[in-house]
Formats: sequence, C-alpha cells, structure tokens
Amino acid sequence: MTEATYEGPITITRKGIGFFKRGDEAEDLLIPPEHTLHALHGDLVKVVPVGLYRDPLNRMPPRESGRVIEIVKRARETFVGTLEQDEHGLFIEPDYKRMHLPISVKEARGAEPGYKVLVRVKGWPEDAAAPWGDVEEIIGKAGIHETEMRALALDQGFASDFPPGVETEAQRYERTGKNLIEAEVGRLGSSPRRDFRDRPTCTIDPVDAKDFDDALSVKKLDDGHYEIGIHIADVSFFVKPDDAFDREARERATSVYLVDRTIPMLPEVLSNNLCSLVQGEDRLAVSAVFTLDEKANVIDTWFGETVIHSDRRYTYEDAQETLDSGHGDLHGELAILLDLSMRIRARRQQKGAIEFDTPEVKVELDETGNPVAIHLKERKATNLMIEDFMLLANENVAEYLSKLTANGGPHFETLYRIHDTPDADRIATLAHLLQVMGYHLKAASGSVSGAELNRVLDEVKHTPEEYLVKTAILRSMAKATYATKNIGHFGLAFDYYTHFTSPIRRYPDLIIHRLVKSHAGGENVTKKEMAEFDEIARHSSEREVAAADAERDSIKMKQVEFLAPRIGEVFDAVISGVTDRGLYVEERETHADGMIRIKDIGNDYFEFDEKRFRLVGKKTGAVYQLGDPIKVRLEAARVADKELDFVPV
Repeated sequence: MTEATYEGPITITRKGIGFFKRGDEAEDLLIPPEHTLHALHGDLVKVVPVGLYRDPLNRMPPRESGRVIEIVKRARETFVGTLEQDEHGLFIEPDYKRMHLPISVKEARGAEPGYKVLVRVKGWPEDAAAPWGDVEEIIGKAGIHETEMRALALDQGFASDFPPGVETEAQRYERTGKNLIEAEVGRLGSSPRRDFRDRPTCTIDPVDAKDFDDALSVKKLDDGHYEIGIHIADVSFFVKPDDAFDREARERATSVYLVDRTIPMLPEVLSNNLCSLVQGEDRLAVSAVFTLDEKANVIDTWFGETVIHSDRRYTYEDAQETLDSGHGDLHGELAILLDLSMRIRARRQQKGAIEFDTPEVKVELDETGNPVAIHLKERKATNLMIEDFMLLANENVAEYLSKLTANGGPHFETLYRIHDTPDADRIATLAHLLQVMGYHLKAASGSVSGAELNRVLDEVKHTPEEYLVKTAILRSMAKATYATKNIGHFGLAFDYYTHFTSPIRRYPDLIIHRLVKSHAGGENVTKKEMAEFDEIARHSSEREVAAADAERDSIKMKQVEFLAPRIGEVFDAVISGVTDRGLYVEERETHADGMIRIKDIGNDYFEFDEKRFRLVGKKTGAVYQLGDPIKVRLEAARVADKELDFVPV
C-alpha cells in the first residue's frame, strides 16, 4: 500500500512542535520536533502520517502524527533581530515571533552587539540545534525610532530602497514622463482613449496623502440621469509587463503604511507624480463610467482608457466642510455624489453586506518619531462616499471581465477578490461568545447571514463592548484573498468582486487594468501572462498579510512606547480575551492590548471556564469575564517586544 503524502504549509509553535492541516475534515497532524526536518513556520513541506503520537508527559491525549520528509520551499530566508554575543559567539533572537530559535551569525560585516541587523540563513547542520547565517544588512542601533521602523518593514520583506535597475528607469521617467503624457494626449481621436477633461472632476483623500490614484467626475445628462466617472491612475501606461518596474511591483505586491512612512510599491516619480491624479494637470486614467438614474440604479456602463483633469484636490475634511456649509468649489457635484452614494450603500446593506465601519487607530508623532497622541480616526460621510463608488467600480469591473472570460474568448483568465462564507465552527464559537456577553446571534448549523451580523453590530452601537464585538465578528470571518476562481464576496454580498481602484499601491489592480484596456481595444494580455495569474493571486495574498502585520506592529510599538512613561498609572480597560494563562485587556484611551497574568489577578486560585470565557476564583468566587470593564494598573512596558503587562486594581 502506497504511503499517503501531503504537501502544504506547516505551522510551528514556539516550542518547536509542528501542526499540518490535511484537509477540511481531518484533524491536523501533530509533527513532533524531532520529525520536523528543521522546518520553520510557514514552510511548504511534504508530510507523511506515522501513526499515533503519545506525549511522554501526558499533557495531551494521543493524536495522529506525521513526519516531514521534504522541505519544498522556505517561507522566509531572512530574519531581523538584535545582534547579541555569548561565549559561543554572535547570534540574533529573531523579532519574528514565529521563529522559535536563535540564529548564530558567522559573518557580521562589522556589525556590533546592540545593533539591529538583517540575517540571511545559510545553513542548518543536521546535528545542530539552530540554523546559522550571515548579516546581509546593518539596520542601525536598536531602540532608535528610524532603526525600529525600518526593521519592522524589512522583517516582513519590504525594503525602502529600490534596486539599481528600477532607479535607472525612474530617473529616465523623471526626464521623459511629462512628454510621454503629452504625446498620448495628442493621440486622442486616433486611439481607444476618451477625453473626459471637460467634466467637473475632483480627488478626495486623507490630508496626508501623497498619491492620488482615484478621482470622480459628474455630469448631469439631458434626460435627468447622471454620468459618474470613476477614474483610476493609468499605471499600466508606464509599467509594462516584465519590465524593471513590473518585476519589482510584482515582488512587493503592495505598498506598506507604517505609522510614520509609506513604503511604496512603485518609485515616487510614478506614485506621487506621473501617475498621481494631481490638481490642475492632465493625467491618464483607466475609468469605469456609469450612467445612473436618480435612484442610483445602473443604466449603462463603459470601461476603458481616458484623459482627465482634476479641478480640485479635496481632503475628506474639506469636502465635508463644503457639503455641510452648502457652498464652495464643486458643491453641486459633491451633493449629487453624496446622494447617489447613500442610495448605493442602502442597496448594498439590503443585500446583506456587513457594515463593520471599524475605526482605525491613528498615532501622532513628533519630529523625532516619539508618539505624542493616539486616537481613533473619525470616519466622515465623505469617507463612506468614496468607498461606495470604489466598491461600485470594483464590483462592475469584476462582472464585466467575468462575462468576457466565460465566453471562451481570447482572455480566459481574470483575477477576483474573494471572501468565503465563515467557517461553521467559528460562527458557533462566535454565537456562544456573544451569548455570554448578552447578545443573541441567529446561526443555524454554523451558518449566518450578513443581515443577521449587521443586526448584532447595530445592537452594540455606543455600548462599552462595541469595539470588542466588532473585533470578535471580524475574527470569525474568513480572510479575503485573490483568486482566479470566483466564489463571490460574502462580506460585501457581491457575486463578483475584484480590485481595480488602486494600481499605485496594489499589484492585482494593475493586472485588472491591463485586462480592461485589452478588452477596450488596447494591447492584448498574452496567454503566458494569464498563465501566471494563479501565482500572482497567491503571492499578492501573502504579501498583503505581511504588509498588514508590519502596519499593525508599527502601531503596537508606538502604543507601548506612548504608555511606557506611565507605569504605575491606573487605566480603564475592557477584558478582550480569556485564557488559562490569564486575561487580555484593551486599554480604552489608546486601544493598546496588554495582559494580566493569572498569578497577578489576586490572592486566589483562578480556574478557566472555557465555555463561558471567564476566570473564576475558587475561594472568593470572583469572576473575570470577556467583555467586562476593568480598572488596571500598568506594571511593565516592553517596547522591543511590543508588550504591556497590567494588574487589576
């Protein structure tokens, strides 16, 4: 009988134990440390089952186990850490929490202990307890703001600098880019590109935005309908398949937004200049143009290449002020856009789109990078308005391309942004958690509708546990990813969805632009390019997660840094997690997460009640339950680890 072999990513815990997912139904295989073949977390491996594993210390019941027989591909080969020295020599303890081992360093390139470095793993002898590597880059002295921010990005594989070949191309475009735009505008009438410069047009972005990749135009038609243009920067005019820009953008797959900087997917000559839809300049775009009636029903669509001219660069706040005051540049156009967007949103909500509207944490820094204030970003009506039109474009472009590929024409592939229905077990856990907190979620056999989730989200509005419930619902959802096979988007209640509206900062959007242009009479996307779509989807999904981790870590670091001088102070918090090790709490002022270890809770023996998400004191009967408000005192702030320790007051 042939031994079953499975291939896929492995999960490795901090104790070096591996877990391998075989399929939807089967229990994960446990891989004991001696059977991991030195695999690290996320590595693509081949595994064979080897029967029951019995824990020699009886900490767990016997379970199916496996053995790694081949490491197909390492998930990562570089790690960031602070260089240290002991009697055996130089080494780093990687910042990456999933790397459970130190890395010995043979070639330090002049780096001294106490410096952050990027190390490339070069080998791992069979009889060695840990791998070894060489320093590839000296980042800087540990603990300094600039060093730590660069380290966060490099640890996830994002470099601020571009390779020499990309820089050379960028310099060429600095000299010739404006002429190329003028020449393309001069071809109007003899190319598929349409002229939209006579339409009132504006961009609406955050106050600190440097790249403007979307603009809206409005034109009232004679029959009372509206022509709404959603114009997106034509990055594909400058970035051609497999050129230096394209190869680098594909590898990065996304821009990264840390608390103090943007690490762009494309050099600034493109992202902030030639592609950016700046006020007062003719710019090339790829547009989704809709004819809408007064109820925002779609009467007609057109997708293709355009030339636009932005009349006004609005911030969200400026646009809101114009709408609220009733006068100002393009007030009439903004009022039309707002009215139509509200109708579009209402229709989406009616279909069951989940309205999270979760506020983001904003960290304000001084000129040296020290955090001086932390608050939640306010979402205005203008934020939602832009979001509504971007969703309208993404949905309709996805449906348009899907219908063309379904006909077996020359373009047999496209990219979708998909979001699977939630896992039944996760929904059952969510329903139980909400019940413990006093809310009822109707979930039959682990299935739930978007409308039902919206009802709960509406019910918790303006309550102390609102943020916690939103987070719990978000965590119960599947992750949205890129794919070539469409399954729809559960969270948005769309049958078709893709990413079309941000090619300056997302590589999949650039692919969609090339497809839209090819169907509108432009240059064809080749079969060779389309054959790579599956790999692009997988890689882009992975890099999106890495970028989100870097962004989240940069916020966490600054939250801890902000609170570090306030050790001993008392804060209001909410219990955001309960485990057998203690309580996780979220401090209300900064939304920083921290932990209360079980030994620090009080003079009692606390038992973990897993079913009710609570700790119960055996002597006193004191109860600490998920969602409860709690006063806490800050005991420790470890900036390098991005961790806070609290004790209850």
